[in-house]
Amino acid sequence: MQLYNTLSAKERASLIKEAGKERLTISFYKYARIGNISIFRNHLFIHWNELDVLGRIYVAHEGINAQLSVPAENFEEFKKHLDGISFLKNVRLNIAIEQDNLSFLKLKVKVRNKIVADGLNDNTFDVTNKGIHVDAEQFNKLIEDPDTVLVDMRNHYESEIGHFKNAVTPDVDTFRDSLDIIEKDLQNHKEDKKLVMYCTGGIRCEKASAYYKHKGFKQVYQLEGGIIEYARQVKKQNLENKFKGKNFVFDHRRSERISNDVIANCHQCGQACDTHENCANEACHLLFIQCEECAMKMDNCCSVACQEVYNLPYEEQKLLRRGKEVSNKIFKKGRSEVLKYKR
Repeated sequence: MQLYNTLSAKERASLIKEAGKERLTISFYKYARIGNISIFRNHLFIHWNELDVLGRIYVAHEGINAQLSVPAENFEEFKKHLDGISFLKNVRLNIAIEQDNLSFLKLKVKVRNKIVADGLNDNTFDVTNKGIHVDAEQFNKLIEDPDTVLVDMRNHYESEIGHFKNAVTPDVDTFRDSLDIIEKDLQNHKEDKKLVMYCTGGIRCEKASAYYKHKGFKQVYQLEGGIIEYARQVKKQNLENKFKGKNFVFDHRRSERISNDVIANCHQCGQACDTHENCANEACHLLFIQCEECAMKMDNCCSVACQEVYNLPYEEQKLLRRGKEVSNKIFKKGRSEVLKYKR
């Protein structure tokens, strides 16, 4: 039985365009105790492949983290399947603010040690013992309280293009980096301050809230559904939008605009810009912010050196890449020295 992809991203994109049917970009997560994760993984792949679901899904003994693209006509059947899994019944689904039929081009269901990499070797805290969830209206009131410390649990390249006003935005590359930094900075306020956290969809905050409760913080809150659900509630309930800029998302769209504020700048020329691009040189693929003028001037590359490689015949480019490792461990997002105006 097929338990893996057989089509390339390019082939899948062509089929989606030919079909001409609307798709929904959805994300959800759930912390739970899962026994045999390999069987669970295969179960999801078989059923979701039949429904033409695409996306990136991680399953682990601690739960599931999913970002998906579902044909709109199959949404009810997809939801029915989720509800048939005991711990996923009525799970909150974050439906993207801005839809794109090509947000995901493959179905990848992967077994991981954890659904959120945290770098922790501490198995003594209960990840389901989470902080208090608050909705958009409660969140807006809470972050105006002088006894509140608002913390962005995302990475530097995410908060750079958008964040809540007055939020602490740790200058970190990964979620695991922020956990100890925040605890150290707030170690004298574990009892007298309200620790309020937010992230993209809630999954990082939920683990962080359980961790900080374990570390002795008495008042721990998280924005339920993250920035995605906040934006939906603000619009629906006509609330004040306290988020400025864009919300970074982990699919082909790269971001959703939450407000008209542009709080970042082009990493190459410095003018106001909040559009992330990946360097067109496949040997680099660096994620950085680039305006339209620089994109045209640089052929969507991050540097002159990459531009020179990009303009070589493709076979020559392949020869240059042969035997060389390319990963985010080497080309950190937005950190390259070739970027004059990086954060």
